[in-house]
Amino acid sequence: MKTIKRNRHTKILATLGPSSDTKDMLTKLVLAGADNFRLNFSHGTHEDHQKRLDIIREIEDETGRPIGIIADMQGPKLRVGKFKDKKITLTEGQDFRFDLSDALGDETRVQLPHPEIIDAVDVGHRLLMDDGKVRAIVKSKGADYLDMVIEAGTALSNNKGVNVPNVTLPIPALTAKDRIDLEAALNMGADWIAQSFVQKPEDVAEAIDLIKGRAKLIVKLEKPSAIDHLDAIVELTDAVMVARGDLGVEIPPEHVPAVQKKIVRKCRALGKPVIVATQMLESMIESPQPTRAEASDVATAIYDGADCVMLSAETAAGAYPVEAVSMMDRIATSVEADELYRRIMDADHPSTDTDNVGDAITAAAYHVATDVNAAAIVNYTTSGSTALRMARHRPTVPMLCLTPTAPTARRLALSYGVRSVVTSDLENFDDMVSVATAIAQTKDMANIGQRLVITAGVPFGTPGSTNILRVAKIV
Repeated sequence: MKTIKRNRHTKILATLGPSSDTKDMLTKLVLAGADNFRLNFSHGTHEDHQKRLDIIREIEDETGRPIGIIADMQGPKLRVGKFKDKKITLTEGQDFRFDLSDALGDETRVQLPHPEIIDAVDVGHRLLMDDGKVRAIVKSKGADYLDMVIEAGTALSNNKGVNVPNVTLPIPALTAKDRIDLEAALNMGADWIAQSFVQKPEDVAEAIDLIKGRAKLIVKLEKPSAIDHLDAIVELTDAVMVARGDLGVEIPPEHVPAVQKKIVRKCRALGKPVIVATQMLESMIESPQPTRAEASDVATAIYDGADCVMLSAETAAGAYPVEAVSMMDRIATSVEADELYRRIMDADHPSTDTDNVGDAITAAAYHVATDVNAAAIVNYTTSGSTALRMARHRPTVPMLCLTPTAPTARRLALSYGVRSVVTSDLENFDDMVSVATAIAQTKDMANIGQRLVITAGVPFGTPGSTNILRVAKIV
């Protein structure tokens, strides 16, 4: 298969599902621009996910392009119970009760099978149902019930979701199902585990302990309490997803853009990949074209400096999965070509750790590549840390990452501008220069007469030892 060349640095993550279930479709998605795939463990069986993962690895071998695979854990699902007639009507100002009884609900009450919510909320707290379409305020409470006043909403049906803004719930982020799914995903060979319902740093620590280094961790920021602990959570995790679905329900919608910018900036400063997700091109589930607002939303995430933008139902269950990926690719390419984008990236340039020689070399490589008009920046890394430190600078040229380990190459598929190639262990810096110049030409990243800026660490294979910078001309 012909070498795939991207004309953008921002990466694309596509969610898999019934609309993207065959090798033919998955190949089309990769060719259209998908760099990573998300396996949503809220749906499907382990066998379904294994089948899709195996197909992705086949495509990876055929294209010679490492592809990242993210296993997304479902997390706790807070839902109301069921109604006798499956659905009820509501009016503003009416009284309504949530309780622990498993009796079918009616116009006056329904089961809330989560005693933790009843224990945690107080009079005056608000509960949101059905993604905020129904809002109710706690009027009084007992040991096993909440008496509410309906604030807004006209209908409620079986098993609709419940959100409890501004309350930290005593519920673990990883359920029994998640623990089974997590182990299965690790055994399949997923590159990333995405953790839902994170409220505090301890939730992240629990996931890290279970993963035991077998994959990297993505924390999904979807709870306001997680934003309150943002610094500690970002320090602990390997990457972050701005999960704007639940987040946009639990905090006022007008606050979401500022929170998104804050998270992206924090992650970039620390060299942690950040994904912006949820409802990005949602109308393309049923339409071959997005709305102008959706195109602008994707563009905004890229102007913010996100490493990656994500498609959910658009590629998992939509009628136009290839078109959705292609559209996201075109938006990202267009934004990155805008002079304003470059000014924004340069204006928020991350500081260099003066006590870290590797960080200083990486920063110098960024500036040298700009000054000599290099075709690419090349680094050799076993852990991927050097590539991550370079990616936070958001260079204008692609980054070619040579690594002896396939897992590292796949994980870097999430990071801004990084193109990874798995190579055999290199014995010395001269070998690396020869290999780098050959690969850069083979991958259509550079031509004869152009320069490469190359960094590496000596001795080779020692993580965090970057201490050499060289400019090489391809001859």
